Amino acid sequence: MTSLNDQELARLEALNKLREIGIEPFPAEAFEVSHLSEDIQSKWSEEVEGDYMEVSLAGRLMMKRIMGKASFGELQDSAGRIQIYVQRDDICPEEDKTMYNDVFKKLLDIGDYIGIKGFVFRTRLGEITVHVKELTVLSKSLRVLPIVKTQIDKETGKETVYDAFKDPDARYRMRYVDLTVNEGIKDIFIKRSRMISTMRSYFDQKGWLEVETPALQPIHGGAAARPFKTHHNALDMPLYLRIANELYLKRLIVGGFDGVYEIGKMFRNEGMDRTHNPEFTSMEIYVAYKDYIWMMEMVEDLLEHITRSLHDGIAEVEYDGKIINFAGPYERMSMYESIEKYTGTDISNMDEAALGKFCKSQGVSIDATMGRGKLIDELFGEKVEAHLIQPTFITDYPIEMTPLAKKHRIKEGLVERFELFVNGKEIANAYTELNDPIDQRERFEEQLKLAAKGDEEAMVLDEDFLRSIEYGMPPTSGLGIGMDRLAMLMTNKKSIQEVLFFPQMRPEQKK
Repeated sequence: MTSLNDQELARLEALNKLREIGIEPFPAEAFEVSHLSEDIQSKWSEEVEGDYMEVSLAGRLMMKRIMGKASFGELQDSAGRIQIYVQRDDICPEEDKTMYNDVFKKLLDIGDYIGIKGFVFRTRLGEITVHVKELTVLSKSLRVLPIVKTQIDKETGKETVYDAFKDPDARYRMRYVDLTVNEGIKDIFIKRSRMISTMRSYFDQKGWLEVETPALQPIHGGAAARPFKTHHNALDMPLYLRIANELYLKRLIVGGFDGVYEIGKMFRNEGMDRTHNPEFTSMEIYVAYKDYIWMMEMVEDLLEHITRSLHDGIAEVEYDGKIINFAGPYERMSMYESIEKYTGTDISNMDEAALGKFCKSQGVSIDATMGRGKLIDELFGEKVEAHLIQPTFITDYPIEMTPLAKKHRIKEGLVERFELFVNGKEIANAYTELNDPIDQRERFEEQLKLAAKGDEEAMVLDEDFLRSIEYGMPPTSGLGIGMDRLAMLMTNKKSIQEVLFFPQMRPEQKK
């Protein structure tokens, strides 16, 4: 610690005084915890008082109210807060009153970790409280927590809040403080964890296998995105952080698995905003002998199951003032139908030149590197996405937009693909997978032409993947879900940074 303020200097002095009186402020011994605050608050009553005559809790001291020989305080553990009552003669031997007079009253600060042992009772004001019989210092906090204070004007009744830890830059950078002092933050990440475990359990019960594939890849395949590039010294070769795990998971389908999935980090060297982070969590699953129609039905069932499990059996969530209903079936529109619905024009027969002119007429920004697929994607993003509030499947994409999907079984020039949109954002992407190696090679070669025009997000040709499907890949459907965006919906958060423990940020500016 450098450039300490007065309060930090005082805490450092308190630390040294603890050691002087023989108390180690950072002890190595374990402290056994028998109860959490929430368990006591929810389960204790006079009828079961006997079961709570011996409790042991640990957490941060978040409030002290000194009242002579006895004091009240507040302990915050991983589950919540509970009031504690500390009496001098209970925690001190008959002769030595140091633990109360010096340690508790003077040397313990807000934010310090302590362990307590005692019994539970209810005060005359009705508050459930732990009567402390033993107190142990577990860890000294050397920095001052930004504890929120409120003051109410007696005349107007207006409430003024002081020292609130609300600045987003500070909150995301110091998530450990955010979790400590801001109510409800921990619940966001508990719900996110439950969302992932619920999805995992759903897949496991279906018999599909969770697998792990390389995060460092010699070829950045499986999606249209800019990669992060690094160099492996021992192999003397470039490697890329994966932008997708699709091609590796399909290799496992070739190898004989009927269903495989992976929940993991992807990395894309792209812009950052309220719905994009360069490092994000994706779930991808591939199931043999299925198609994208089956996958739509599975997604409806999966998301309804997750929503109900997180929201007390209800299939609806409130998001940004809107009620989103995840109970299926969801509306379905083809890509061309959706563009015609919101622009009034059928673009299905337009070539690249005509499409470019139409985009300009609609005020859509384009450039010379964009092929027909990219032009359609930009037009859809500008004119359609914002209207898709309730869960909506956009289906049957133009072939130019999707190099890895199977050609449509009926409609010429389209592929069997859908994306699920909720509240104007893509949540899921799925195909009937392309398993014709000759067609796949031709699609990759078209992507190389786009790359030559300057499209930095065009896919590269992966010879090993082509070799794998030349051995034969069964009919397969694949799905990817953006777990961070799904977490935003499930927790009613408008920024992706709110559902990431540690979002990417610029280096901290030193004062």
